[in-house]
Order: sequence, then C-alpha cells, then structure tokens
Amino acid sequence: MTSPPADAPAGPAPVERLLRTPLLTKLLVVDLGVNLLALGVLQIVPDDEVPGVTLVSLVAIGVLNALVVAWALRPLAALEDTARRVSAGEFTARTQLPRFTDRNLARIGRTFDALLDRVGDDRTRLRALAQEVVAAGDRERAHIARELHDGTAQSLSALDMLLATALQTATGVERSRLVTMREVVTLALGEVRSLAQNVHPRVLDDLGLPSALASLVRRTGEQSGLDVALHTVGDCPPPQAVASVVYRVAQESLHNAVKHSGARVIELHLSLEPEQATLVVKDDGHGFAGREDTVPRGMGLFVMEERVGLVGGHFRLSTAPTGTTVDVRIPWDGAPEPPLLLGRGP
Repeated sequence: MTSPPADAPAGPAPVERLLRTPLLTKLLVVDLGVNLLALGVLQIVPDDEVPGVTLVSLVAIGVLNALVVAWALRPLAALEDTARRVSAGEFTARTQLPRFTDRNLARIGRTFDALLDRVGDDRTRLRALAQEVVAAGDRERAHIARELHDGTAQSLSALDMLLATALQTATGVERSRLVTMREVVTLALGEVRSLAQNVHPRVLDDLGLPSALASLVRRTGEQSGLDVALHTVGDCPPPQAVASVVYRVAQESLHNAVKHSGARVIELHLSLEPEQATLVVKDDGHGFAGREDTVPRGMGLFVMEERVGLVGGHFRLSTAPTGTTVDVRIPWDGAPEPPLLLGRGP
C-alpha cells in the first residue's frame, strides 16, 4: 500500500466535514442526540420527574434547531448582499461565504459567482461592440462632413464665384435673375457648411475640444439669440474618444435647452484636469415636469448616457423648475484608445 505524497493537500478535518454537512443532516443529528440524551436521563430519574425531563428535552430541541438553522442560513445574507451590490452597479462583486458553509449553499454560491462571471464577460463584449459601433458611426460622420465640406461646399463656392463674375456684365432682367440665383446658392452654401459642422466639427480634430466647444457655443448663441457662455479650466488634452463624447453631450444638451427648456441663459463649464474631463451644462429654463427620478428618458438622453458609460464616465441629470443641469465626468489617464474589434478575423 503506497502512502500519499508529502505535499498532497490534506482533506478537511472531521469537524469541518460535519459543519459543512447539509442543514437537514445537522437537524437530524441534533434531534437524535437530544432524544438519546433525554432517553438516557429518563432511565435514571424518578417517575414524577419524567414530565419535566420531557419538557426540557423538547425546549432544548427547539432552541438547538433554531440555532442550527440560523447558523446554517448565514450564507443567504452574503448571497443577498452580493445580489444587492450587483444590482447597484458593482458588477465585480462576488459572494463571500463564511468558512463553514453548508455544502448545498456553497454550491449555490459558486453557481451564482459563475453566473456573474458569465454575465460580466458578456457585458464586456457588448460594451466593446457598442464602442466599435459608436466609433464606426463617428468615422462615417467625419467622412460625410469631409465630403460635404470638400465636395458640395466647394462646388457651391465655385458656382457663387461664377455668378458674381456674371453679375459684373449682366443688366436688366438677366441681372435680377442672377442676383436671385446667387442668393439661393449663398443660402444653400451656408446650410451645407452648417450641416457639415453639425455632423462632425473639423475644429475638434484640428484645434481640440475647447475650440470646438467655443465654436459650438458661438454658433448656438447666434442661431438662438440666447446668452450662451463657455467657461474653461485646465488645458490637458483628453483622448480623442473622450473629446468626441464630451462634444456630443454638449451638442445634445444645448439642443435640448434651446428647443425644450425655454431658457434665456445657458452656461457650459469645461474642466480638463490631468486625470479627468468634466462638463457641466446649466440652463435657467423651466426644467422637466417631474422630479429627477421621474425624468422621461428620451432617445437623446439615452444616447448621451450610453456614450458616457462606454468610455467609463459618469452621467448625471438634475432638474428643477428653475433649470436643468447635465453633469458629465470622464476619468482618463492618457492611455491609448482600445483597438477596434470589428472587421478583423479571429
């Protein structure tokens, strides 16, 4: 007969094996032990003390059963705490069971943790896919903006110059028609440039986030007639993905404030710290009808919140009859952007 290796892990001690037995087994052992003890005592006590011994044994069985059940069900509190933490958004939480846990409950805990691991893996893949979808959308928007700016706008500019040249020699009805045509071309050229700017601001790529927001604020103020101001603190350039998200949130927030809030003053506060980008958009409009927790989540708010979440940021919307505030905080450390996941083979 061969002996086990010296470094082989020792099995659980008998006491530990007993403590890990299922709850039903524990109850049966406790009840059997108390009953055997009571039976032995009944053999030696006088007949007039039998009722008292019986009552004491019944009370003892009830108390011990309650203690065993309470002790054995402690892991349920750990499972409940883990579920509550995951529900609150702490997706890395895992079950911390007591050492001497019922084998059945320990198996449930391991199964629950395995389920959380699987959900976490699926969530990571979905977030990576969503990031790629958003990035692909941004690239397509940038491509469309370049085509509008370098193609359509340039053609309209050339047509405008030709009409200006023709106006120098035209007279009478012909000149009036050329003037009308040039006005139409000028209007179309302005709309194309505005559309290209809204689809994808080239200044965001060329000059950075503060300049892009300054251009957005100036354009919004001119078009709406509202008092729109930008206050910038810090000059640490964020990664391109973070800059794009901050710009889109500012763009959507300004659009909502101008269209829905009835505001007269809108303020944007941009902070570019070494490890975090912060954007706060405040307006003095009438806010939403209900409280913050009953704010209707339209598509615009949903897209903003999802965009911020995809880059690991925090989105908060607060509203009151005196105005609405959008608060976005995106931590970053200057790390390179994650690689694209679509369009590549295994």
